[in-house]
Amino acid sequence: MATNRQNILFSIAALLISVNCCNALYFHIGETERKCFIEDIPDETNVIVNYKVELYDPRSGGYMPSSPGIGMHVEVRDADDKILLSRVYSSEGKISFTSHSHGEHVICMYSNSTAWFSGSQLRVHLDIQVGEHAVNYGEVVQKEKLSELQLRIRQLLDQIEQITKEQNYQRYREERFRQTSESTNSRVLWWSLIQTAVLLVMGAWQMRHLKSFFEAKKLV
Repeated sequence: MATNRQNILFSIAALLISVNCCNALYFHIGETERKCFIEDIPDETNVIVNYKVELYDPRSGGYMPSSPGIGMHVEVRDADDKILLSRVYSSEGKISFTSHSHGEHVICMYSNSTAWFSGSQLRVHLDIQVGEHAVNYGEVVQKEKLSELQLRIRQLLDQIEQITKEQNYQRYREERFRQTSESTNSRVLWWSLIQTAVLLVMGAWQMRHLKSFFEAKKLV
């Protein structure tokens, strides 16, 4: 019975771990360009951004590791437009922050230099990891001396916690959408009532005006 339970736990853990919520990409950036990315993140969620900057080499037609003097200025804003992080990093590294409110977080990057080699382009490799994927379980195992089963259970619990946060955030979004819909419907109803009242008043005024006109002409 115990063996079966362990197998079930391993199967569930493997299934959840196979779900990847990391966004890996690369983009090109000009000398004065600013690139921003939007991540929809629940509250109290860890986020890690790994990046690497490469400089275009016109002789080879490819990209090579950038010089130490070229870095990236990174700015992170939360859903309330508050700055969570703003500093200059080297040409390769890791950025980490924790969200304090749920919503769209904006991650912006631009070069700290305005005098590159003949205005060459940069290629920036970016890997955004959110939630339990931002946890380095290798360090956790070494620090807490966990067995394989304990590690799987720890990963499973972290993923369940992240799923709970996602569900809470979705409920929050649904509630906001419902409030917006009700507010819009209420405004449409009041606007329709106002239009109807204006039409009735205009109709009554026109009828009275026509009656006065015909009485003045002695047609009535």
